[in-house]
Amino acid sequence: MTPEDTEADDDASVIGRSRAEPSLFAVIFDRHSRHIHRYLVRRLGPTAADDVLADTFLIAFSKRAKFDLARPDARPWLYGIATNLVSRQWRAEARELKLRQAVGPPAVDDGHADRVAEQVTAQALGADLDRALAKLRPRERDVLLLVAAEGLGYQEVAEALAIPVGTVKSRLNRARGRVRAELGALDLVKETASHG
Repeated sequence: MTPEDTEADDDASVIGRSRAEPSLFAVIFDRHSRHIHRYLVRRLGPTAADDVLADTFLIAFSKRAKFDLARPDARPWLYGIATNLVSRQWRAEARELKLRQAVGPPAVDDGHADRVAEQVTAQALGADLDRALAKLRPRERDVLLLVAAEGLGYQEVAEALAIPVGTVKSRLNRARGRVRAELGALDLVKETASHG
């Protein structure tokens, strides 16, 4: 059987058959990789997203025998794997940052200021939102980004994160409230600064 023969099949059918014919799992990658990649770019940036995307599908491939074939759509499962990898990536970066702080700053090379200025300019538009998202608890941020940025429904997020739908709704409500409050406070500070 070829991947072209699976176009009308749901994800569960393809994954089920990929257990005997591993090459069919490429269909799952083709169907969902761009959605998962977009999510990872939002969470980690483009460079790290590529690596984590590859890891997401490697893990999914290795765990395909455990996929619940009663679920026709593999996206929530893939988002769950990706979200776990994002958390792992952030923990590793936090450890690395602590290590760097303990060791001290690296030597500065020529052109460093130019690169920093370019990064600041590129990130200026989303800086306030990024700060507001960074202040969220990781579990609330995961739910908010899966709903708002990836367009998943409550049930899909519940499946992706292995939590009840009620927990998805409460985390989403708290996350939205905290982001609104943070952005409102930032607007107030900017307005006061511009009039002072």
